[in-house]
Amino acid sequence: MDDHIAQGQELAKKAENKLHACCSLFGSNFEDAAQLFHKSATSFKLAKSWDKAASLFLKSSKCHLKLDNKYDAANAYVAAAHCYKKTSPSGAISCLNKAVTIFAEIGRHIMAAKYSKEIGELYELHQDIENARLYYEKAAEHFEIGDAATSVIQCKLKVAQFSAQLQQYQKAIKIYEDVARQSLDSNLLKYGVRGHLLNSGLCLLVQGDFVAITNSLERYQDLDPTFCRTREYKFLTDLAASIDEEDVEKFSRVMKEFDSITPLDSWKSTLLLRVKDALKLKEMEEDDLT
Repeated sequence: MDDHIAQGQELAKKAENKLHACCSLFGSNFEDAAQLFHKSATSFKLAKSWDKAASLFLKSSKCHLKLDNKYDAANAYVAAAHCYKKTSPSGAISCLNKAVTIFAEIGRHIMAAKYSKEIGELYELHQDIENARLYYEKAAEHFEIGDAATSVIQCKLKVAQFSAQLQQYQKAIKIYEDVARQSLDSNLLKYGVRGHLLNSGLCLLVQGDFVAITNSLERYQDLDPTFCRTREYKFLTDLAASIDEEDVEKFSRVMKEFDSITPLDSWKSTLLLRVKDALKLKEMEEDDLT
């Protein structure tokens, strides 16, 4: 490890000397310095000196920008970000943002999408759902420009998931319905339709509008005639009935029966508990009136 550090320091010194020589003698000739900074960063990376490695990748990026070599500059920002991920999530996000901006400027939208998604994943990891939603949305936009349909859907589903968590139910419903509609035409994706419609239906249930729920379930049958024969459809109709009847016990029973066969994930459980809590509150208010 000490050997890697010593080598990194020597390479960094050569890069600085080359840079100063370039500036004084040859103006914009930064190519050698960029390569030396990159090699130095790699040595510090092998020594697991993450912050130092990141700072040298950033110097390499600046040299590439002086040469108007934006693609290599963006990749150097990505390399710096991956070092900062070990020590500083905010530093990683800052570097990835710069890379995304450059990739978008030069028309590399798939790359811009990939690293927007990576930023979203970092925010998700640190429970910053609002920013996670924002960057998955940006990733979807770039994937769409790059004509990567499957990746667009994956990112949009994450946006819907986070929107529901943030109680932006209408946004989530629209995404789930749109994705379900698009998936029907794909042999690969059509088997996920009932799951998307279930998620949309759960968002509708949280809003507590029985008429809207009933109308939507009718639309879902028009969208996919097989949906009415699924457990997901029965689950939604039984839940809607228990809400209409204001029957907390029935609601809990329906949840338990479905969960015993198809375990509910934490996202669905959270939405259903919101509905259940609202039902309980309504029940308590009515008891107080009597």
